[in-house]
Amino acid sequence: MASTIPSQAPAEAPWKSTFQSHLSKMDSPEFVFTSLHPAPSSSPVPYFPRARYCIFRAFWAELPENKHNTAPKNERVYESDMPTFTTDVRMQKVFELFSSSSGKADREGLIQGSGGGGPCEAVWWVKDVMVQWRVKGEAFIVGPDVEDETESSGVRTVKSELGRRMRVVKEEGKEGWSWKREITGHFGNMSPGMRGTFAAPPPGQPVDQPYDDKNLKLGEKVEDLDDPVARKNFRVVVIKPEEVESVDLSDPKKARRQVYKFDEKTQNWSHEETWP
Repeated sequence: MASTIPSQAPAEAPWKSTFQSHLSKMDSPEFVFTSLHPAPSSSPVPYFPRARYCIFRAFWAELPENKHNTAPKNERVYESDMPTFTTDVRMQKVFELFSSSSGKADREGLIQGSGGGGPCEAVWWVKDVMVQWRVKGEAFIVGPDVEDETESSGVRTVKSELGRRMRVVKEEGKEGWSWKREITGHFGNMSPGMRGTFAAPPPGQPVDQPYDDKNLKLGEKVEDLDDPVARKNFRVVVIKPEEVESVDLSDPKKARRQVYKFDEKTQNWSHEETWP
């Protein structure tokens, strides 16, 4: 793992602590996630936007404590400014993040593992403080192949792109940090009912079409953290932010927009205050 982390990782983002404080005020940290869907060949534009609600799970490498989670956990030796959420590999967002990436993977066989990197936006509205947060960047898929003996190009891309934005906070133990263990930790942090959704019938498929009805069922609860059906479909999505905005609307006479942009060369965030 150490080889994927640069010797000079970026400092903590200046917006992170405020963002975390605001999200802590939400009963459920739901946000709107937008990706790009390939348009038909007859369309005058190459992509259409697609939006859906997702749930913020944690910053990558910073899984929260959960007394109900029995999964083995990595030591807290890394931290990052990259929000995560979970998804099913059969969902359209996975296809979109692969097909709109620089690799432009657009076939089912190419999107089953780790990879992606397509452009995205994530927006939170924190009503209690009247602040909107917008995160723009690229989103990567971390899948079960992330520690396979033979690394695919997608795995190498994920480890390189995410690794550059991870910071070492504890030298001892970093060699034992595991990408696969982190994925299992995310799976274990969900309720058995939520885990069961990854073993549901194929999302979006018409109900009158055949499917594997012996293994795929609605409303099931999955207790086994290594359930082969659910884990085959389970993915962690990591957003690598390039630009972050917060708009404070709590006082109409003092409303402001804070704009933060990441510079890959300097590994620093710039900050500018604008009118909302």
